[in-house]
Amino acid sequence: MSLSNNTSTHLSKVPTHAFAKLPEAEWTVENSSQLYGINNWGNGYFRINKDGNVAVTPKGEKGPSVDLYELTQELQDRGIRIPIMIRFPDIIRERVHLLHACFQKAIADHSYKGSYRGVYPIKVNQQRHLVQELVKFGKEVHLGLECGSKPELLVVLSLMNTPDGVIICNGFKDAEYIETALLAKKIGREIIIVVDRKDELKLITDAAKKLSIKPKIGFRAKLNTQGAGKWVDSAGARSKFGLTAVEIVEGVEFLKKQDMLDCLELLHYHIGSQVPSIQSIKSSLKEAARFYTELHSLGAKLKYIDVGGGLGVDYDGTGWSDSSINYSEQEYANDVVSTLQTLCDEKGVPHPNIVTESGRALVAHHSVLIFNVMGVNNLFKQDPPAPATKQDPAIMQELQYIYEKLTPENINECFNDLMQSKSETLNLFTYGVLNLTQRAWCESMFFAIATKMLSTAQKTPDCEDIVASLRETLCDTYFCNFSVFQSVPDSWAVGQLFPVMPIHNLKNEPCHEATLADLTCDSDGKIEKFIDSESGEVKKTLRVHPFKEGDAPYYLGVFLTGAYQEILGDLHNLFGDTDAVHISLRDSGYTVDHYVPGDTVTEVLTYVQYGRAEMVDSVRQFTEESIANGNLTKQEAKALIKHYEEGLSGYTYLEEME
Repeated sequence: MSLSNNTSTHLSKVPTHAFAKLPEAEWTVENSSQLYGINNWGNGYFRINKDGNVAVTPKGEKGPSVDLYELTQELQDRGIRIPIMIRFPDIIRERVHLLHACFQKAIADHSYKGSYRGVYPIKVNQQRHLVQELVKFGKEVHLGLECGSKPELLVVLSLMNTPDGVIICNGFKDAEYIETALLAKKIGREIIIVVDRKDELKLITDAAKKLSIKPKIGFRAKLNTQGAGKWVDSAGARSKFGLTAVEIVEGVEFLKKQDMLDCLELLHYHIGSQVPSIQSIKSSLKEAARFYTELHSLGAKLKYIDVGGGLGVDYDGTGWSDSSINYSEQEYANDVVSTLQTLCDEKGVPHPNIVTESGRALVAHHSVLIFNVMGVNNLFKQDPPAPATKQDPAIMQELQYIYEKLTPENINECFNDLMQSKSETLNLFTYGVLNLTQRAWCESMFFAIATKMLSTAQKTPDCEDIVASLRETLCDTYFCNFSVFQSVPDSWAVGQLFPVMPIHNLKNEPCHEATLADLTCDSDGKIEKFIDSESGEVKKTLRVHPFKEGDAPYYLGVFLTGAYQEILGDLHNLFGDTDAVHISLRDSGYTVDHYVPGDTVTEVLTYVQYGRAEMVDSVRQFTEESIANGNLTKQEAKALIKHYEEGLSGYTYLEEME
């Protein structure tokens, strides 16, 4: 089991190092662990090893381990390309068994009379190998699957053969969806069709009569209680799915008239994904349990209560933000079991079998995106420009004076003067007082002063505010070989915070601040929200190591990307899926179980109705016209067509020239 089995997922925070740069010999792996918070959000699955590289440890520190940096290099030796999505199915196995064990313990501790049946909602990540692994790992704990559309139902029916595993059918439904689900009962599947809209109930009963198949029906209740966090609108009176109290009562009466009330076996509700607070979960449980007991009093002999999703993941390790949770998996299971037991016992209603749809909690941890830095916009200026002279404009002489007179004693005065000079420089250029060359000198001197001032402030007491401001001012931009929109879309769309850090060189201090820019031509194509493990707040920059073009590759990782990110990714600038691998760990090493090639340019272009043959033919005709006009030689035309065809067959991301 994971190290987090019976402990809260939010751990006590250890303050990071002081702002002052430590001598290289004093920086340790422990400093890097504290800086990036990996021991908080890593949940025992990720840590920094003695070599200063990130290690993956699905079974904790004493289990098999793989060095992520070495793995990345070895995968490239096999021809697998950066950026790479690396999936670790061993972590999925641990998550499946952890959640099941938590509920089994809660049921035993409370002498609960119902059973637990987890299901995985495949909308969280529908990748075939992933779902197959979940089915395989979930067989012995009776893990089921949930589908929210007709295509997802077809996927589930092709993969799901777990004895006693439940298939939950949610989402908008037509007659074909419902009839397919009903007929699947004939091949031994435990399928429950959930009524999300009241009109679906008649479709289900009509289809059941037409096919002479007795359905298993669930009602989704529209609770008044809402969750918390980014997906709070999944519940409440204005939520998209679910039946109101009036519609539930009308549904019961309708089933009675059809002599089918015994088909109603499940009550379902959902208060949103990534619920950060256990208090919200407990409140919704109490309201749902009242719905459950009242349905019993109306004559429905329900067997299941489906508490939906919401079990969160600690993305930042704080224990209190929207990207974190203030409870453990065991606390979640305890509260679900104890709340249902108490309210059912009060009304003399049998304890229901409990179904959860905890997709994010099962798969978020297992996937890591690895990419390389391609270049950097570095604002640190160690050397000032040529000194200003008495003939230069006054603003240039003022900046020269600030640079020369800066000391620890007058640092506050110099900082204020520097900020004022920056504003004056822009105004003077706008009004024509400074020419372009003079403005360039002022900008260069500004960054030289800021660099010198930061070094001074780091060694001066009570300068934390100046240090913070200058770090942001001197923040580098690291240009990275990936697409935010394709691989971590929630970072852009909803401001989701993901752990980001270098995967190597962590025995040395990362002394630069940076934001990360992707390959797209979109100003939103960047990551500029990072974990601050010292304060628990979100910070705008990431501590990184210096990078120079021509140096050895510098790799960064975005962690906990296994839920929603791949399936929600889009084709902004036609960057497609990355290469992906499934890595299983053994005591003797690791195996590459599956390699899923990323999109080629041709494949991406077919999504927007471009055909390879027509494109190549069109370019070939253009070259023939240019040859005829004397603008292109035959050899140049041949080279152009060769590069064009190779480009169509290649990766959508940047590749090293061979």
